Amino acid sequence: MKYKTLLFDVDDTILDFQDTEDQALKALFEAHGLEMTPERKQSYQTINHDLWQQFEQGKITRDQVINERFGLFFETQGIQVDSPAVELAYREFLNEGHKLLDNSDEILAELAQHFDLYVVTNGVSETQYRRLEDAKLKPYFRDIFVSEDTGYQKPMKEYFDYVFARIPNVKKQETVIIGDSLTSDILGGQLAGIDTIWFNPKKKNSGEIQPTFEIERLQQLLPLLQH
Repeated sequence: MKYKTLLFDVDDTILDFQDTEDQALKALFEAHGLEMTPERKQSYQTINHDLWQQFEQGKITRDQVINERFGLFFETQGIQVDSPAVELAYREFLNEGHKLLDNSDEILAELAQHFDLYVVTNGVSETQYRRLEDAKLKPYFRDIFVSEDTGYQKPMKEYFDYVFARIPNVKKQETVIIGDSLTSDILGGQLAGIDTIWFNPKKKNSGEIQPTFEIERLQQLLPLLQH
């Protein structure tokens, strides 16, 4: 087998973040007297996506993302809030979510018998560690690298330099990253000089960022990696 080290994204790769986010937003909106309509959800997600993209590009900090997004959203609803306080409430709701994606526990259990697995994820450390723990996925990984702890974020080369410096005897030609985000995981892997596997269950068009491999189901991973 060519690969020995597998770097896994978390959200919408091995854990169903969309389901977790839906439940957390519903609870948060209701706490402020709002029904979670498709329009309100889309409005929040647009604001949130734009902020995270600015973070990935190094234009703003992670703290700015999480401390500003709800203030900006609730402004669109004519409601003034203490944005950092709302973020804390949202974080509590979010921490409860750990729905597995695509039987990821069984797939990781099998992969861990053949490869060295690591987590590479942008986000908040407390949330990611707790969700992986609650989902009973932590034992499959040799280490977990969350952007908040590293001081950098995917797709920055510095993030991956930090990761590689802490993986014993790692070789880039024997390493591959698996993730659902073209701009974070796949571009990050390319900037780091490693192969990439794009998890694309919705069959999106990759556009300018071309992965080394593409899969639609996590069950395709082991056969692909054993070649």
